[in-house]
Amino acid sequence: MTRWYEHKLPPPVIDAACAGLMWWLAGALPALQLWPRGAWPFGLGAALGLALAGGAIALAGLVEFSRARTTFNPLDPARASALVTTGIYRVTRNPMYLGMLLVLLGWAVWLGNAAPFGVLPLSVLLLNKLQIRPEERILRERFGEHYTRYAGRVRRWV
Repeated sequence: MTRWYEHKLPPPVIDAACAGLMWWLAGALPALQLWPRGAWPFGLGAALGLALAGGAIALAGLVEFSRARTTFNPLDPARASALVTTGIYRVTRNPMYLGMLLVLLGWAVWLGNAAPFGVLPLSVLLLNKLQIRPEERILRERFGEHYTRYAGRVRRWV
């Protein structure tokens, strides 16, 4: 049974809201500044590295979905025509969400303020509650024991 709050917001919207909150917190709490915003080499270099790694991981997930010819629409997981367990999905069950989290981590590093790092667990909590657990329930119903075995051997995040 789908709950009223499940699959209402696309995960990129959730993370964009978290990114906005991080930006606001960094400006509102200047006493928590750890290093200058975007400072080179650490702030900018680490931020770019994390964002690029996150983008690559998310893209790898999209590629596997495309190869399997199944939907990657997060608002309608019941339309999944295949359980994707190849490629990056051998390492994590949620590479697209993991990739988005790494991009957010890169954003926090670039902002250089301690407060935005506190938003990262909020992003994980929201994605788990609003998207991942409902997706898992649907996949378990749709693919049965095959999904249960897969979920038993591959972690949700990493």
